[in-house]
Amino acid sequence: MPLWIPITIAAAFLQNLRSALQRQVARDLTATSATYVRFLFGLPVALIYVWILLSTFDVKLPTPPPAFYVYAIIGGIAQIIGTVLLVALFAHRNFVVGTTYSKTETVQTALFGIFVFGEVITLGAGIGIAVSLLGVIAISMARTDATPAALITSLTERAALMGIGSGAAYGIAAVCYRAGSLSLNMEGFLLPAAITLAVVLTIQTVLMTGWLLWKDRTSLIATLKNWPASLAIGVAGAVGSIGWFTAMTLQNAAYVRALGQIELVFTFAVSWFWFREQANAKEIAGVLLIIGGLVVLVLGT
Repeated sequence: MPLWIPITIAAAFLQNLRSALQRQVARDLTATSATYVRFLFGLPVALIYVWILLSTFDVKLPTPPPAFYVYAIIGGIAQIIGTVLLVALFAHRNFVVGTTYSKTETVQTALFGIFVFGEVITLGAGIGIAVSLLGVIAISMARTDATPAALITSLTERAALMGIGSGAAYGIAAVCYRAGSLSLNMEGFLLPAAITLAVVLTIQTVLMTGWLLWKDRTSLIATLKNWPASLAIGVAGAVGSIGWFTAMTLQNAAYVRALGQIELVFTFAVSWFWFREQANAKEIAGVLLIIGGLVVLVLGT
């Protein structure tokens, strides 16, 4: 089994854990500050990880080319924008449509990789991405009266545009992170991925700290006061990000993000077997489509 597959699955599991922890602190923090903690408290973990790798492999930090910083800045800002748009959708009246369109991230990641960086998507992998996307959409619409026709007719609505924008931002971020890591031209994959993550988290932490100091100092103070829970989010998020960045250094970002949709399977497994929640036919069909699509993706790469 290629190494990027178990790394991606582990990253998806940790992302699921981080999301659960973020939901727990949502009562005490604003949406912006709840997003901020993953950067602020994740940065020390990323820096320690880089230090451990440098010590272990006995190498010096490389001098990154200018392109590396361009990719890191664009990717870091894009991820922040994608998160802000996604969080904003939850307060929108027609958020189901928006969040459903945000799931087009994997397809948009593939398109950005093809047209901007000339990456190649195999036919089998493309089919797998498309099938798993149908599964994600089915789950998103499972408990609503929305229909595929309604999705198409709502394409010009604000919620739909916000969702597409969120997916595009995450796609840009994923492709930029892979490009930045590869631009270091280093041997191996652990260290370039770690350096890219540390630089991106530094950029995101500085930008969001400045924003909160300017616009919402109350939330910034609340974040620091709530440091035990925030630290748990930061650690889980940073370790998960190490997995994402490492996998995207090893493999096409579109493949990694597509396989990462297994996170939804983890979510439903917990709800079914742990919380004994009932699933309807659309949700079961969606999960089966995701699993089937991911199997086709892995076999087609």
